[in-house]
Amino acid sequence: MTAAPATHVGSAAGRPARTRRPRLPYPVWVKGSTALVIFALWELFTHVFAPHYVARPTRVAAVIPEVVTSSEFLAALSGTVVPIVQGMVVAVVLGTVVGLAMGQVRWIDRSLKIYVYGLFALPMVAVLPLVTMWFGYTEGARLAIIVFAAFFPMALSMYDGSRSVSRDYLEVASSFRAGRLAVWFGVVLPASLPYVLAGFRLAAGRALIAAVVAEYLIGIEGLGFYILLNARSFRHNEAFVAVLALALFGILTLFLARWATRRWCPWYRQGAG
Repeated sequence: MTAAPATHVGSAAGRPARTRRPRLPYPVWVKGSTALVIFALWELFTHVFAPHYVARPTRVAAVIPEVVTSSEFLAALSGTVVPIVQGMVVAVVLGTVVGLAMGQVRWIDRSLKIYVYGLFALPMVAVLPLVTMWFGYTEGARLAIIVFAAFFPMALSMYDGSRSVSRDYLEVASSFRAGRLAVWFGVVLPASLPYVLAGFRLAAGRALIAAVVAEYLIGIEGLGFYILLNARSFRHNEAFVAVLALALFGILTLFLARWATRRWCPWYRQGAG
């Protein structure tokens, strides 16, 4: 018999094993590269064609530490974020209750649905002059327009969610002789949570727009008025820091809604995936 060819086990064992470098997920580096390209083009365009006072990425980054630590910016940030949170709490509660009632009670549906859809499509700018007549040029007008902007997305999302609940769930609850309120808040509302969270994302964006528009037109303290004042004073870099703060608030709201969806609606995430 001939001996089997020898294998170089020793040399293979002597060489250090290659370790794979961790790779960033595909969307992360793509988004990062896209942002770098956009900032580079923005910097180049403003450097060549725009006046000196127009905001540039490098100058915006240079003034961020000074702006975010100033009392003026912090007061404006608080003046916008606090009313948005207050208005969202009111809109989420009222919108959920009204949408649930519309989806489960036929006469309420027929009485309110046309008005809810009509007011949802109404531009906020058209409503703001009326709001200022009722509340004056005060912070109450801003809070009212925030509630107005956020209420209707919540109500319509809750309405769609309550109408999409499986009849099997309702029949099981009826077989156990569950009361109307028990069915609403024990069956329909939990089954409609994905719709509620989707409505929350839409309502948060509309509330942010409503707050900024109200601050533009009413002239009360907030990020909207801060942007307007600095832009008119040719301090575009400082104004753009406030714009970034508004964008960051919107992104945080989006991540909050996604976290809540994963936390309380795991079946929805699995089905979507």
